[in-house]
Amino acid sequence: MSADAPTLEYEAEPILQDFPDSFESERLLIRAPRAGDGALVSEAVLESLVEMRPWMDWVHFPQTPERCEESIRRSMARWILREDLRLNLFDKVTGRYIGGSGLHRPDWDARSFEIGYWIRTSEAKKGYMTEAVRAITAWAFDTLRANRVEIRMDARNERSWKVAERAGFPREAVLVKHRRALDGVIADTFVYARSRP
Repeated sequence: MSADAPTLEYEAEPILQDFPDSFESERLLIRAPRAGDGALVSEAVLESLVEMRPWMDWVHFPQTPERCEESIRRSMARWILREDLRLNLFDKVTGRYIGGSGLHRPDWDARSFEIGYWIRTSEAKKGYMTEAVRAITAWAFDTLRANRVEIRMDARNERSWKVAERAGFPREAVLVKHRRALDGVIADTFVYARSRP
């Protein structure tokens, strides 16, 4: 081996990497799913179906407390396996569940993650989601040593891309006629991304 050959730093398997399952922003407690969260999620999703249906396929399935609890517990297992890092958002003062987010589709080798998010209708337009995205992005870079964090959305979902822009994400690409949306339209996808500072 040449003396100039790069030395690769050993990376533990994702399942062996330890990091906290909760953190805070100014107004929010942001944490991994826990048993018993299903009823809170169900209530928030049912309140917000009209706004969420055009963009999120998973809300087209029954959102009963039992079904949501099943989803929570599967998310807990995927968190432990480091396959997906779902996050629940709570108001720090009232304890109210206000929405969901997370770091999805992790590529641990490249240290790349995708943020997804939704907020219950009664808590929209208060800046919570922008605050959450900023905090999750900082957590990804500082704690998970992310190299890249991206956000993707249907180009027609203006509220979603405005959150990305307010959170400091530049638009990196437009994937033209990228996917068939839930309404049957072959839609463009906006890609917003930030890389390690």
